[in-house]
Amino acid sequence: MEDFNNNNGQGPKGGKQPPYRNPIIMFILFSLVAVFIVSIIYKGIGSSTNREISYDKFYRLVEEGDVRSVEFDGSRINAKLKRTSTFFANEEDKKLQEAYFQSTGQRLDITYYTGYLEDEELLPLLKRQDVTITRGNSSSTSAMIYNVLSYVIPLLIIWFLFAMLMRHMGGGAGGGGVFSVGKSNAKVYVEKSTGVTFTDVAGQDEAKESLQEVVDFLHNPGKYTQIGAKLPKGALLVGPPGTGKTLLAKAVAGEAGVPFFSLAGSDFVEMFVGVGASRVRDLFREAQKQAPCIIFIDEIDAIGKSRDSRFGSGGNDEREQTLNQLLAEMDGFDTSKGLLILAATNRPEVLDKALLRPGRFDRRIIVDRPDMKGRLETLKVHAKDVKMDESCDLDAIALASAGLVGSDLANIINEAAILAVENGRMAVTQTDLFEAFERVAVGGKEKKDRPMSDKERKVVSYHEVGHALVSALQKNTDPVQKITIVPRTMGALGYTLQTPEEEKFLQSKDELLEDIATFMGGRAAEQLVFNVSTSGAANDIEKATSIARNMVTRFGMSDRFGMMGLATVENQYLDGSASMLCGETTASQVDEEVLGIITTQYNRAMELLKENRKALDEISDYLYEKETITGKEFMDMFRKITGIEEEPKSEDEESSKEDSMFEEE
Repeated sequence: MEDFNNNNGQGPKGGKQPPYRNPIIMFILFSLVAVFIVSIIYKGIGSSTNREISYDKFYRLVEEGDVRSVEFDGSRINAKLKRTSTFFANEEDKKLQEAYFQSTGQRLDITYYTGYLEDEELLPLLKRQDVTITRGNSSSTSAMIYNVLSYVIPLLIIWFLFAMLMRHMGGGAGGGGVFSVGKSNAKVYVEKSTGVTFTDVAGQDEAKESLQEVVDFLHNPGKYTQIGAKLPKGALLVGPPGTGKTLLAKAVAGEAGVPFFSLAGSDFVEMFVGVGASRVRDLFREAQKQAPCIIFIDEIDAIGKSRDSRFGSGGNDEREQTLNQLLAEMDGFDTSKGLLILAATNRPEVLDKALLRPGRFDRRIIVDRPDMKGRLETLKVHAKDVKMDESCDLDAIALASAGLVGSDLANIINEAAILAVENGRMAVTQTDLFEAFERVAVGGKEKKDRPMSDKERKVVSYHEVGHALVSALQKNTDPVQKITIVPRTMGALGYTLQTPEEEKFLQSKDELLEDIATFMGGRAAEQLVFNVSTSGAANDIEKATSIARNMVTRFGMSDRFGMMGLATVENQYLDGSASMLCGETTASQVDEEVLGIITTQYNRAMELLKENRKALDEISDYLYEKETITGKEFMDMFRKITGIEEEPKSEDEESSKEDSMFEEE
């Protein structure tokens, strides 16, 4: 990896540097300015303690006995007056002397000088007045050396400071300092030095297929150009964080075997006005020299934000100048040279419309959360270099990890390997995988030393069994896999883990209502047994409210509002928050409808628990003693107490459930 701005001290065209960038010329100019400033300072210092007077005034001062000493210094006579003298050279001298006398009580020792004249009477007069006579050494070698050093030493100090300044502000060999702010900070990966190919990217088959066409165009442009096809100018990779957008871009460069310029959108903008536009020009200039190549701009929303004032980016600011330059450069380059722009963002809704139009970013490639098959492939890619035990079931982990992205899955494999080492094992087991899954997806490590009182542990036991029991008593819920009251480092005092038997892409109204009832099962158990409401249900209430609100405002599942869209999702690839599209009165009615749905499902959960109070008590006591129970243990006790028989399943389903990853060793 190298910085493409380093061309041995030469400018972008390979010739000599402009004069204003030449360090020698800059040092000379800097030194001249410094000498001028030093001279002014010396002159100012000297002028405050030296006064020039006429020879007549000097002679009269000697006659009147005001002179204390005289120095003959070449063509000048320097005289110092007695402390008792009341002589002032001018009004300025008088003010200075009076101010000094008021503050110190003494006369300021000023040297009065005049030009030397051949006067035979002066020397006898000085002797008669008992004036001290000395001769100056201005013509001596030591004086000359002193005068030279008085300028040379400051220059040496200035040169040293200047050299340090250039070193730090120039940013070293890579540029990037104040003297290279106009240069782009892109890193260039030549040929296959990205170290990534499409085989390293799993779970994004559709995105890879779209990008493989681009790679094929770079390899074999002839078969496309002969029928008039053109290489897309740009492709925008859109998706949630951690799905592999940057990895895909590197894989494109690795497959194509062309230089790969990589930088972030924030690299363009600094405190100096115009720097962003200059860096865009420099980036495209260097890329065109090395075409065919790929430019990758990560987090392009940092510079590509819409100029619409609704997005807080209106006005002629630095970001807008950078965006305008990027738009101009994308219009200006020739795609026949094989220059391709890739960009990544998880906020496509804030990008400028001019940036997204065909002719700039011709393709928008969605890099979404992987499905079951994609998660399994991703786990296999990350597990290929990890020693895995025969008990490891990646299919079970993939099924349980719905909603996780590639970076989460990579973290699960790595955490499992670390756990295996900590436990003294030579290979990763299924237990390690599941514990790693819980750490990543549920809430950190187990915190067994957290001091919970017996009453709190009892409340948490009933709370978690309340969730599990309500879920088991309904038809359309996911099966319980684990119940625990062991606290986690992320704050959970306990949790009930449910995983789907198969991946779902749609949910019916009945399924959503049953999910809300399951979330309400914890609070209902607390009220039923202890007649208290605790803060432990906070996350349950939040999730239930979110489901109910979406049912009313987005899914058209409300009897009161029917199939009316009352909200729209913003930042769908980040937090997925929704903004209301209705007035305050309607919003208040929506709140009433949401509360009604939640209350109805809470009452339903309460009825289910009342009808199965014996199962609630016995399973809660068992969980209180053991702290953690598996889904199989829970269902065995549930069927034994309630007498509800297990529904018959096919042979395939039976075999898939025989060895569950949730069984503890």
